[in-house]
Amino acid sequence: GHPELLQSLRRSLDDEGNILDQASFLLTDLRSQVRQVEARIRKQLTDLIQDHSLSNLLQDDFVTQRSGRWVIPMRMESRFQIPGVVHDVSRSGETAFVEPTAIIQLSNQLENLVAEEKAEENRILREFSSRIREITRELEVELRILITLDLLQALARLADRLRMEPPRINQEGFFEVVQGRHPLLELSFQRQATKAEVVPLDIRLSEQAKVMVITGSNAGGKTVALKTVGLLTLMALSGMPVPARDTSSFPLIDKLLVDMGDEQSIESSLSTFSAHIRRLSEILGQADQGSIVLLDELGTSTDPDEGAALACAILKRLQEQGALVIATTHLAGIKVFAEYTEGLVNAAMAFDPLTLTPLYRLKAGEPGLSHALEVAQRYGLDPAIIASARGLLGEEKVRLDRLIIDLSEQKKQYEMACEQIKQSAAAVDDKERVLEEERKALEEERKKVLARTFQEASDYLTSMRRRMQALMDEIREKGRVRGKEALKEVGNIQEEVHENLKKYSDQEPRRPLTLEEIQEGRLVFLSSLGYDAEVASVLRKQKRVKVRAEGFEIEVPIQEVSRPVGIRPVPKTSTSPRPLSVESPPARLNLIGLRVDEALSRLEPFLNQASLGGLAEAIIIHGFGEGILQRAVGEHLKGHPLVKEYRPGAKAEGGAGVTVAALV
Repeated sequence: GHPELLQSLRRSLDDEGNILDQASFLLTDLRSQVRQVEARIRKQLTDLIQDHSLSNLLQDDFVTQRSGRWVIPMRMESRFQIPGVVHDVSRSGETAFVEPTAIIQLSNQLENLVAEEKAEENRILREFSSRIREITRELEVELRILITLDLLQALARLADRLRMEPPRINQEGFFEVVQGRHPLLELSFQRQATKAEVVPLDIRLSEQAKVMVITGSNAGGKTVALKTVGLLTLMALSGMPVPARDTSSFPLIDKLLVDMGDEQSIESSLSTFSAHIRRLSEILGQADQGSIVLLDELGTSTDPDEGAALACAILKRLQEQGALVIATTHLAGIKVFAEYTEGLVNAAMAFDPLTLTPLYRLKAGEPGLSHALEVAQRYGLDPAIIASARGLLGEEKVRLDRLIIDLSEQKKQYEMACEQIKQSAAAVDDKERVLEEERKALEEERKKVLARTFQEASDYLTSMRRRMQALMDEIREKGRVRGKEALKEVGNIQEEVHENLKKYSDQEPRRPLTLEEIQEGRLVFLSSLGYDAEVASVLRKQKRVKVRAEGFEIEVPIQEVSRPVGIRPVPKTSTSPRPLSVESPPARLNLIGLRVDEALSRLEPFLNQASLGGLAEAIIIHGFGEGILQRAVGEHLKGHPLVKEYRPGAKAEGGAGVTVAALV
């Protein structure tokens, strides 16, 4: 930066480069004198033309300049009536522009002042030039930076205006444009402020299909597609964003070779065909794996059969050289060649046969028709001529065109069907997602209900334990006479608990056990009875199970058998005095070999009997094993209303293989 120089320039020059009065004190003074002298000259001349005695001598009543001198317009025949110098004559010869003698001295003074003003302006410019010359290289660098910044800003504004995206650059040699738009065409639409939009282009070339042949109607967009590919490629490789989706990818190439337009020349004795051939020869000499080749109207301007054969040979050579090629044509021979040659692919510009209008949409994988007669009809050619042309086409050509149209229509219907399937699949996915969300919500609600139910059951069992504890306290106080009545009441309480627990057990469906899961001597839950029972035998052929329940053996279907829940049948005190027996309560309970649920289902009635029998201690034998059963017994005894405390057995009692519970 040179702020002093910049400040001097801003003070001395306006935005258009004109030198301002304040550029120097001398220039200020000179311009002030120039204005004063000019004012005096104009006043004298104005007074002169306003003199009524001279009005018949004047051609007009204004003051002007000729050859840098102030003059007045006088009639040609009166030009010598006022002393002065004639500086010019009008084109008609009727007016003479005369400088009166009265202002000649002032005019000479003005001319000298103007010369001095010009000299001062030149001095100022030379001074600035000298100062700038000293920092020329520095200014050149800064200018290049400013140009770059200006370019980047313009590019950013254009990118925002055209919704441009940074493309991907690949080294694999494939080319893909997704929703590409010609930038100049889009800008043109924006300037016209029309509602029309540029139809985006989708095109892909890869190792499997390096050559694409685009066919379709005249004025259908083939050449625009070709230009879009070329322009977007150059933009991408120049580091610019492109008017396409950010998934577009361009190969890192070193040559973009194009044959487009008519280069015929009278001076060079070149016809349209020979000009194309010369350009194609140049392209064939340069094309390689690092090239993209764009060929417009390949094979035209000569005999169609020979042109098609030549075009096919050129495409084959370019394919062998590894170039990516896009060519447009109307020749049927090239379409057939592309259809049956590996590595080549046909593409068509879509055309609406109902409205006879092009759709400007590229459809890969199918050849297109030229629709020359339809386009001619659209542009107003005599219908009789069109009808005559159709008759001259020949039946085979008509059938071929009809076949292509039918295939195109079938493909369109297929694409629509695929789209409908995609939409249906998406709808199914949405429904599955909604159902899954509803299932999760129901599962969450089920867990809440089960948690609430479990809490209710837990509270209920706690209440029942307190009632049973009160009854047993009463038995101890009143003796054995009251014992039988209390036992009956305990049985009623157990029945009540059993009935209430059944409704809680139904909260979640139970899975029936398989024959392989059922073992003799194990406890199972019977849904028909509502409590656990011991398996006596398994009748595999009949798919039934024989169980012992309340002193009887009964058979039940396997569907009624599930895992035990810890609910045992209510003891009948009148017929089976063993449960809760007051006379001879057992002091030991052997749980070895039982599962946790089985062991706990036997532990509870054992504690009741021991407490009612007045035992001070009860010994539970669980064995050593992995300690699972020992921990389960300890958890059950912890906080039990009948248990004061519990401890591992002494060595004489069985050691760690037993747990001794002190009863209240």
